[in-house]
Amino acid sequence: MASLMENLIEVLNQESTIYEGLFQLSQKKTPLIVSGDLDNLQKITDDEQAMVSRLHNLDKKRIEVTADIANVLNRDVETMKLTNLIEMMSARPEEQAKLSEVHDRLQSVVHALKQLNEHNRELLLDALEMVEFEMNLVQAMRAAPETANYTKGAYNAGDTMGAMGGGFDAKQ
Repeated sequence: MASLMENLIEVLNQESTIYEGLFQLSQKKTPLIVSGDLDNLQKITDDEQAMVSRLHNLDKKRIEVTADIANVLNRDVETMKLTNLIEMMSARPEEQAKLSEVHDRLQSVVHALKQLNEHNRELLLDALEMVEFEMNLVQAMRAAPETANYTKGAYNAGDTMGAMGGGFDAKQ
């Protein structure tokens, strides 16, 4: 049982370290989102994906260790939570303290990461709204009305106001 607890604490510490790394990357993303630096934003996103992959592997390991602990304690793995396990460890105060510490650390960093990601999401939505506004503005310029100039035969000879031409010109 002691080695299972040590394994669980080690896995949770590793998960916490990765979440802290994700938090740092998310902090770096905020100014990049504001400035629109897509190249560096892509690099950070790639780094995040690698960390999430490692986190996924650790999560599988944590589930296995938790299942082993539940089996030893003769508990249902589906209903056993980390807080319950901390309470059950009252006979082993040293392991209980380590488990409680890593639980609090993990909970704190996940909460902070969630808040920062929500902030970044709102910044991205604002940036998308701005792009949509600019696209609508360009489309509205192309759909500007014609001037009311007529020839002697009452034919419309007016020009379209605004931009003319077909499609987007990236050279401009």
